[in-house]
Amino acid sequence: QVQLVESGGGLVQPGGSLRLSCVASGNIFSINAMGWYRQAPGKERELVAIITNSGITNYPDSVKGRFTISNNYSKNWIYLQMNSLKPEDTAVYYCNAKGRGREYWGQGTRVTVSS
Repeated sequence: QVQLVESGGGLVQPGGSLRLSCVASGNIFSINAMGWYRQAPGKERELVAIITNSGITNYPDSVKGRFTISNNYSKNWIYLQMNSLKPEDTAVYYCNAKGRGREYWGQGTRVTVSS
């Protein structure tokens, strides 16, 4: 089992920045990729960023160039640096981990972009 805990959400003005963090604990050696998803009210959960253990990253066009995912040396922390935030980035952001055919989710952290 893997447990994920997110932090760093909050209220920010349009054009501002936030940094989300997620720490994994438990059987972290089973993880081969971690990422961030988000779900806005009335919408489906969508991928925001993903990073593999080999450092390969992927982003949808909606956040490319504005968001950056990274991990630490031990690869049990991931971060999401979000710049140039827009009101449409408002959502609950979830940390995700995948490995050995299993998938794990954090409890989510709310990001609100509003003036």
